[in-house]
Amino acid sequence: MGKNPSRFSRCGGNCPVEQVSWRDVQIFIQRLNKKSKHQGFRLPTEAEWEYACRSGGKNELYCGGRNLDSLGWYNNNSNGRTHPVGMKQPNGLGLYDMSGNVYEWCQDVYHSNAYSNHAIQNPLATGSGSRVLRGGAWINDARRCRAAYRLWGEPSDRSSRIGFRLVSSPRSVSFKSDR
Repeated sequence: MGKNPSRFSRCGGNCPVEQVSWRDVQIFIQRLNKKSKHQGFRLPTEAEWEYACRSGGKNELYCGGRNLDSLGWYNNNSNGRTHPVGMKQPNGLGLYDMSGNVYEWCQDVYHSNAYSNHAIQNPLATGSGSRVLRGGAWINDARRCRAAYRLWGEPSDRSSRIGFRLVSSPRSVSFKSDR
Protein backbone atom coordinates (compact mmCIF):
# COMPACT_ATOMS: atom_id res chain seq x y z
CA MET A 1 0.00 0.00 0.00
CA GLY A 2 3.04 2.24 0.16
CA LYS A 3 3.04 3.16 3.86
CA ASN A 4 2.36 1.74 7.29
CA PRO A 5 -0.46 3.73 8.93
CA SER A 6 0.10 2.14 12.34
CA ARG A 7 0.52 4.25 15.45
CA PHE A 8 2.88 1.54 16.69
CA SER A 9 4.91 1.23 13.48
CA ARG A 10 8.15 0.75 15.43
CA CYS A 11 6.74 -2.46 16.88
CA GLY A 12 8.26 -4.42 13.98
CA GLY A 13 7.33 -6.39 10.91
CA ASN A 14 5.31 -9.02 12.78
CA CYS A 15 2.97 -6.55 14.43
CA PRO A 16 -0.63 -6.05 13.46
CA VAL A 17 -1.34 -3.14 11.16
CA GLU A 18 -3.75 -0.82 12.93
CA GLN A 19 -5.36 2.54 12.24
CA VAL A 20 -6.98 1.09 9.11
CA SER A 21 -10.62 1.72 8.29
CA TRP A 22 -12.98 -0.93 6.91
CA ARG A 23 -12.82 1.00 3.62
CA ASP A 24 -8.98 0.94 3.65
CA VAL A 25 -9.13 -2.83 4.07
CA GLN A 26 -11.49 -3.18 1.10
CA ILE A 27 -8.98 -1.32 -1.11
CA PHE A 28 -6.14 -3.50 0.21
CA ILE A 29 -8.15 -6.66 -0.56
CA GLN A 30 -8.86 -5.50 -4.12
CA ARG A 31 -5.17 -4.85 -4.73
CA LEU A 32 -4.12 -8.12 -3.12
CA ASN A 33 -6.62 -10.12 -5.16
CA LYS A 34 -5.35 -8.53 -8.38
CA LYS A 35 -1.86 -9.81 -7.55
CA SER A 36 -2.97 -13.29 -6.50
CA LYS A 37 -3.62 -15.91 -9.15
CA HIS A 38 -4.87 -18.74 -6.97
CA GLN A 39 -6.31 -17.28 -3.78
CA GLY A 40 -9.24 -14.99 -3.15
CA PHE A 41 -8.86 -12.86 -0.03
CA ARG A 42 -11.63 -11.20 1.99
CA LEU A 43 -12.63 -10.26 5.50
CA PRO A 44 -14.27 -13.06 7.45
CA THR A 45 -17.95 -12.96 8.20
CA GLU A 46 -18.68 -12.44 11.88
CA ALA A 47 -19.75 -16.06 12.23
CA GLU A 48 -16.55 -17.29 10.55
CA TRP A 49 -14.52 -15.06 12.86
CA GLU A 50 -16.23 -16.42 15.98
CA TYR A 51 -15.96 -20.05 14.84
CA ALA A 52 -12.22 -19.59 14.26
CA CYS A 53 -11.81 -17.69 17.53
CA ARG A 54 -13.48 -20.49 19.47
CA SER A 55 -11.07 -23.11 18.09
CA GLY A 56 -13.61 -24.55 15.69
CA GLY A 57 -16.78 -23.80 17.65
CA LYS A 58 -15.79 -24.81 21.20
CA ASN A 59 -17.31 -23.10 24.22
CA GLU A 60 -14.34 -20.87 25.12
CA LEU A 61 -14.35 -17.67 27.18
CA TYR A 62 -11.48 -16.19 25.14
CA CYS A 63 -10.13 -17.25 21.77
CA GLY A 64 -8.35 -20.40 22.83
CA GLY A 65 -9.35 -20.93 26.45
CA ARG A 66 -9.99 -19.24 29.79
CA ASN A 67 -6.63 -17.59 30.55
CA LEU A 68 -6.38 -14.28 28.69
CA ASP A 69 -2.89 -13.54 30.05
CA SER A 70 -1.55 -16.54 28.12
CA LEU A 71 -3.64 -15.87 24.97
CA GLY A 72 -3.67 -12.15 24.27
CA TRP A 73 -2.57 -8.58 24.88
CA TYR A 74 -4.98 -6.36 26.83
CA ASN A 75 -4.81 -3.47 29.29
CA ASN A 76 -3.35 -5.58 32.14
CA ASN A 77 -0.32 -6.84 30.18
CA SER A 78 0.18 -4.76 27.01
CA ASN A 79 2.13 -1.81 28.48
CA GLY A 80 -0.10 0.50 26.41
CA ARG A 81 0.82 -0.79 22.94
CA THR A 82 0.45 -3.59 20.41
CA HIS A 83 2.89 -6.51 20.31
CA PRO A 84 4.26 -8.82 17.61
CA VAL A 85 1.82 -11.55 16.63
CA GLY A 86 2.57 -15.02 17.96
CA MET A 87 4.11 -14.15 21.32
CA LYS A 88 1.14 -15.61 23.19
CA GLN A 89 -0.34 -19.11 22.91
CA PRO A 90 -2.42 -19.91 19.81
CA ASN A 91 -5.98 -21.12 20.02
CA GLY A 92 -6.96 -24.71 19.15
CA LEU A 93 -6.74 -23.98 15.41
CA GLY A 94 -3.24 -22.49 15.69
CA LEU A 95 -4.45 -18.89 15.31
CA TYR A 96 -2.73 -16.20 17.35
CA ASP A 97 -3.97 -12.97 18.96
CA MET A 98 -7.68 -13.33 18.25
CA SER A 99 -8.35 -12.05 21.78
CA GLY A 100 -6.62 -8.73 22.35
CA ASN A 101 -3.84 -6.87 20.51
CA VAL A 102 -6.26 -5.22 17.99
CA TYR A 103 -9.95 -5.43 17.18
CA GLU A 104 -10.52 -7.06 13.81
CA TRP A 105 -12.94 -5.89 11.13
CA CYS A 106 -15.53 -8.36 9.87
CA GLN A 107 -17.43 -8.14 6.61
CA ASP A 108 -20.86 -7.88 8.24
CA VAL A 109 -22.98 -4.84 8.86
CA TYR A 110 -23.52 -4.60 12.62
CA HIS A 111 -26.93 -5.49 14.01
CA SER A 112 -27.34 -5.78 17.77
CA ASN A 113 -29.49 -8.89 17.36
CA ALA A 114 -27.78 -10.42 14.32
CA TYR A 115 -27.65 -13.94 15.69
CA SER A 116 -31.38 -14.07 16.42
CA ASN A 117 -32.56 -12.47 13.15
CA HIS A 118 -30.34 -14.04 10.49
CA ALA A 119 -29.57 -17.48 9.11
CA ILE A 120 -28.41 -19.93 11.75
CA GLN A 121 -25.32 -21.07 9.86
CA ASN A 122 -22.92 -18.29 8.92
CA PRO A 123 -25.40 -15.41 8.96
CA LEU A 124 -24.16 -12.44 6.95
CA ALA A 125 -25.67 -9.03 7.49
CA THR A 126 -25.20 -7.08 4.28
CA GLY A 127 -25.86 -3.52 3.23
CA SER A 128 -24.43 -0.23 4.37
CA GLY A 129 -23.83 1.03 7.86
CA SER A 130 -21.63 0.29 10.84
CA ARG A 131 -19.41 -2.80 10.58
CA VAL A 132 -18.67 -5.54 13.08
CA LEU A 133 -15.47 -5.47 15.13
CA ARG A 134 -14.36 -8.50 17.15
CA GLY A 135 -11.57 -9.59 19.47
CA GLY A 136 -10.73 -6.72 21.79
CA ALA A 137 -7.55 -4.66 21.84
CA TRP A 138 -4.39 -3.82 23.74
CA ILE A 139 -6.21 -1.01 25.57
CA ASN A 140 -9.33 -2.97 26.61
CA ASP A 141 -10.21 -4.76 29.81
CA ALA A 142 -10.62 -8.54 29.76
CA ARG A 143 -14.41 -8.36 29.35
CA ARG A 144 -14.04 -6.73 25.92
CA CYS A 145 -11.62 -9.45 24.78
CA ARG A 146 -14.10 -12.30 25.35
CA ALA A 147 -14.98 -14.53 22.40
CA ALA A 148 -18.62 -13.41 22.59
CA TYR A 149 -18.01 -9.66 22.80
CA ARG A 150 -19.32 -7.70 19.81
CA LEU A 151 -18.64 -4.08 18.86
CA TRP A 152 -19.25 -1.87 15.84
CA GLY A 153 -17.33 0.80 13.98
CA GLU A 154 -18.12 3.16 11.17
CA PRO A 155 -16.52 2.07 7.87
CA SER A 156 -14.34 5.19 7.94
CA ASP A 157 -13.09 4.71 11.55
CA ARG A 158 -9.33 4.52 12.03
CA SER A 159 -7.99 3.75 15.46
CA SER A 160 -4.85 2.25 16.99
CA ARG A 161 -7.25 -0.32 18.44
CA ILE A 162 -8.46 -1.57 15.02
CA GLY A 163 -6.77 -3.92 12.54
CA PHE A 164 -7.86 -6.85 10.43
CA ARG A 165 -7.38 -10.53 9.63
CA LEU A 166 -8.06 -11.96 6.19
CA VAL A 167 -9.39 -15.31 5.09
CA SER A 168 -8.47 -16.88 1.79
CA SER A 169 -10.04 -19.49 -0.40
CA PRO A 170 -9.04 -20.95 -3.73
CA ARG A 171 -10.40 -19.06 -6.69
CA SER A 172 -12.61 -21.10 -8.95
CA VAL A 173 -10.61 -22.73 -11.63
CA SER A 174 -12.03 -23.01 -15.11
CA PHE A 175 -10.62 -25.48 -17.57
CA LYS A 176 -10.81 -24.97 -21.31
CA SER A 177 -11.75 -27.99 -23.30
CA ASP A 178 -9.38 -29.13 -26.05
CA ARG A 179 -12.38 -30.15 -28.15
